[in-house]
Amino acid sequence: MHIMEGFLPPFWCAVWYALSLPFVVYGAWQVSKVFKEHPEQKLIMAVSGAFIFVLSSLKLPSVTGSSSHPTGTGLSAMLFGFAMTSVLATIVLIFQALLMAHGGITTLGADVFSMGIVGPIVGYYVFKLLRKFGIALPLTAFVAAVLADWTTYLVTSLQLALAYPGAGLEQSFLAFAGIFAITQIPIAIGEGILVWMFFDFLMKSRPKLLKQLLGEKVAG
Repeated sequence: MHIMEGFLPPFWCAVWYALSLPFVVYGAWQVSKVFKEHPEQKLIMAVSGAFIFVLSSLKLPSVTGSSSHPTGTGLSAMLFGFAMTSVLATIVLIFQALLMAHGGITTLGADVFSMGIVGPIVGYYVFKLLRKFGIALPLTAFVAAVLADWTTYLVTSLQLALAYPGAGLEQSFLAFAGIFAITQIPIAIGEGILVWMFFDFLMKSRPKLLKQLLGEKVAG
């Protein structure tokens, strides 16, 4: 989810930039390392970035100053981890802010933190946990993608509530989250279905590549 340009006070813009920057710097180092050690993964990483760009560009009007849309970051988090996903998300968000007036430069840190960091962290660890329990890969991918999307919208709700607490932080958070939920819950489920189909396709067409990306045996 994107917070639009100029909607956050300068203090909170600075806070979210400061929190996001270490993840993006570390992620950039990891991307460089992967490109050197596994150049064959460049194409899949590019596809993951394109997936984020296309899905997160499909915005629907939501609470004033924000928008609802799929994030696309869950897929990248499962394949490459949340640090590298933060880099892909940052690149996408910069392009969208400059070329599509979607999001903003002042709010870039906040958007990266919610969509490119916290959401992918949840998606990544949910994916790893479910795989340890032997859950089928497509179903695991579906759950992880949905939860990554929902986490993003909850963090965005918190960011807006912190900036505009109104009568109280808790009430403001619940108000923002409740309105977002109308569009974001079905959007996230739709994104999960797409990710399910993607993993099912890779299992059938490129099982060796998928095994290499996930570092595990692809059996289900």
